[in-house]
Amino acid sequence: MKKDLMEIICCPTCKGDLALSVVKEDEKEIITGTLKCGKCDVDYPIEEGIPNLLPKNIK
Repeated sequence: MKKDLMEIICCPTCKGDLALSVVKEDEKEIITGTLKCGKCDVDYPIEEGIPNLLPKNIK
């Protein structure tokens, strides 16, 4: 995931801002980490450079 995506992505449930926590990155992108919604208190993982922003209430 490119860091500049943080300017346009938001929580899929409440449309709130997401906080980025990086575990691993290279010179081009974030490889693993977490996006956390402060309003919903929900974590969305970033794995292999791909953020999983599926709402948590979908089964």
